[in-house]
Amino acid sequence: MKGLPPERREKIHAYLVLTRMDRPIGALLLLWPTWWALWLAAKDFPPIGPLIIFTLGVFAMRSAGCAINDYADRKLDPQVARTAGRPIASGRVTPREALYVFAGLLVFSFLLVLLTNRLTILLSFGGAALAAIYPFCKRYTNLPQVVLGAAFGWSIPMAFAAVTDSVPPVAWLLFIGNILWSVIYDTEYAMVDREEDIKAGAKSTAILFADADLVIIGILMGTFLVTMLLVGSRSALGWPYWLGLAATAGLFAYQQWLMRDRARDACLRAFRHNNWVGLALWLGIVIALAL
Repeated sequence: MKGLPPERREKIHAYLVLTRMDRPIGALLLLWPTWWALWLAAKDFPPIGPLIIFTLGVFAMRSAGCAINDYADRKLDPQVARTAGRPIASGRVTPREALYVFAGLLVFSFLLVLLTNRLTILLSFGGAALAAIYPFCKRYTNLPQVVLGAAFGWSIPMAFAAVTDSVPPVAWLLFIGNILWSVIYDTEYAMVDREEDIKAGAKSTAILFADADLVIIGILMGTFLVTMLLVGSRSALGWPYWLGLAATAGLFAYQQWLMRDRARDACLRAFRHNNWVGLALWLGIVIALAL
């Protein structure tokens, strides 16, 4: 990029920020459940083709989701201190350019899906619809995090379809588990901007849960652990998985401790901490299947 004119470098950097290429945490939170599904579907190391396709697809779809999210929030972001510097809110990227980026990444993701099978291709339309709908939900419902969980988790039935050409019940159980997990970490994330979101007229589970937020998040954490226990039982996973699940329980307890005073920085740390939850469960699945 050194040989490019300054204005071109600034525009490329703005696109990278628009698609959150500078912040991989969101992609990782989408990657872990996708990898859970690929390993569980294959009952071993997954075929290299689907592994590459879905890993690339995770980053492409996450970037597409960020672009359409910033387009949907172009009037809200300037009202929130943490998001006022985003490319569209600050005028570095136009809303039309964001739509072009979203469409381009969607086309790239669909080309990847075309390398799989018919069932996976059919399921991909549901994933694209969820990715497009989610950013607008915060205007009409206090449960946009549930839609986010469905959008982030749609790769789970697709991964099973790509590997086994079917979507067994355990895939939908894992999908439900991912929705629960998404509501947990995205509520933690929404707690950071709760007061400003209320003023701006946005909706979220953090606003809906109000003072009961930590209690409800705790209930969701317990429900997620039970769901993942059922996933492990139905998949006949051995002790390494149960060790990973126990580690997850400990990680959740630490998140609750972090958020005990509802400090903004602590809530953001708790949100980011969920990367370790995804890793712990993935390692448990991989090692259990390898033994």
